[in-house]
Order: sequence, then structure tokens, then C-alpha cells
Amino acid sequence: MIRFNTIDVEMPPFEATKAKAWIGEVAELHGKRVGELHYYFCSDEKLLEINRERLGHDFYTDIITFPLTDCKTVLSSEFCISLDRIKENAVTFGRSYESELHRVIIHGVLHLIGFDDQSEEEENMMRNKEEESLILLFN
Repeated sequence: MIRFNTIDVEMPPFEATKAKAWIGEVAELHGKRVGELHYYFCSDEKLLEINRERLGHDFYTDIITFPLTDCKTVLSSEFCISLDRIKENAVTFGRSYESELHRVIIHGVLHLIGFDDQSEEEENMMRNKEEESLILLFN
């Protein structure tokens, strides 16, 4: 089950049914299946508050992933996503809002699958996996 919710913003314009099928397809390609994925769209300020309270981090970010289990085959998590950060990053990186929104949506899933972005090498792999995933959605 995949759910999209909002906290202090309006729901972004995207096709939820198509996004759910896409997320499931990406998970399957990596030998995983979707359990419960809960996406919460919010503002920069709300995500900063969550980042401070839950992780002790004092900086803005586009997504925070909170895995609900440590199961290696079934993906279950809560994701908090800043729509303000999506909008700003789309401009900064010369991408469409829609593309950046989907990039961040799948970024959290890729973390659950096992990809990280702490080192330069990991970040390059993560970007490649994001691009591969976006191709599945937009082609």
C-alpha cells in the first residue's frame, strides 16, 4: 500500500496511481516488494522541525526516510518531503518540478532498497539509479 498525504501544504500535482505503479516496478526490479509506504508532503519549515526533533539535525533537506521495519525484502517506510525544497532544487538543477518531485519520491525508495549517498561513489550510483527509475516513469 502506498499513500500520499500532506501536512501543511497542498497536494502537489502528479498522477498518484501512475506513481504507485512506478514505485512498485522499481522495487520489483531490485528484488523487493512494497509493504507500506507513506509519503507526507510538507513545507521547508515543517521538514526542518521534523529533522531537528527526530534526527537532531539543524538543516534543510528535501526528504527524510523513516523505515518502519528492518525487513530486507518488503519496503515499508514513512517519507517526509519538502515541496519548497523540490521547487528550489528544480530551478537550481535545471529540471522540471515534476521530474524533481519524482526524483525525490524514488530517492527514498532507493535508500530502502540499499543505495546510499554518503560518499562520492555512492552518490554517483544513487544518481544513476534515480535516472534509470525516471526513464521507466517518463518513457
